[in-house]
Amino acid sequence: MAKIKFTKMQGLGNDFVVLDYEEYKKSNMDKAELAKCLCDRHFGVGADGLMIVNPNPENAETGWFFYNSDGSIAQMCGNGIRCFAKYVHEKGLIDKTEFSVDTLAGKIIPKLNNDGSVTVDMNKPVLEPEKIPANVSSNLNFEVVSCGEKFVANAVSMGNPHCIIFTDKDTKSAALKYGSEVENSPIFPEKTNVEFIKILSRSEINLDVWERGCGITLACGTGACASVVAGILNGYLDNKVKVNLPGGALIIEWNGSKNDADHSVFMTGPATFAFVGEIEV
Repeated sequence: MAKIKFTKMQGLGNDFVVLDYEEYKKSNMDKAELAKCLCDRHFGVGADGLMIVNPNPENAETGWFFYNSDGSIAQMCGNGIRCFAKYVHEKGLIDKTEFSVDTLAGKIIPKLNNDGSVTVDMNKPVLEPEKIPANVSSNLNFEVVSCGEKFVANAVSMGNPHCIIFTDKDTKSAALKYGSEVENSPIFPEKTNVEFIKILSRSEINLDVWERGCGITLACGTGACASVVAGILNGYLDNKVKVNLPGGALIIEWNGSKNDADHSVFMTGPATFAFVGEIEV
């Protein structure tokens, strides 16, 4: 057995275990197996995902290895990147308040704000079906079926795939009932995150999410970004939107449109240290 030191963080209740790379090496475990071990809410620390600092990123000032609670690799995590940014800054690994992070979704730029929130340049949304990937002819307004019901869906990638469904149903109940089957739909060859959205106004929505590799979570930053992009492309939303998630609210800004989608998405929200500890693995 090995003892490793960890930090627990959360962004809107989307929670993570964070490790320095030296602590990860002490475990002598495969990263995916360690993620399943630490994220287990009964026998481990408990979390939606594991973040390990990458000490040797290729094209950025710092980087991460990110794993979902089931051990699968996630290309990107919006709530996670805010927590990661605060972690590496407050640990003294980065002395800037704005810096680059190497992820599987490319180079991401977070900025630590004076009020404690973090604003992240999440890069441009991916809308081409083959790059999301999604087996559809258009990423907007295609049909997806779950539990025998048909939904009009939209697909957007923020470095990871999202299926966005605007609905009049209770979004929490819909995510619980329909999320798993949509996640595993043959439309999405790499599976997908699933967002159910109720529009409150052109500048505010409610969102519940079924996350790929996690299930129901209290928040999903990339899902909030993808949902706002889909809402703008459909003409439902303005360019700055408050997204209400079970764990709290995010502000998402995108100056793109159906005719000009070549703009980055910006996400602003909190990142919080929960506790530090040591665990035998």
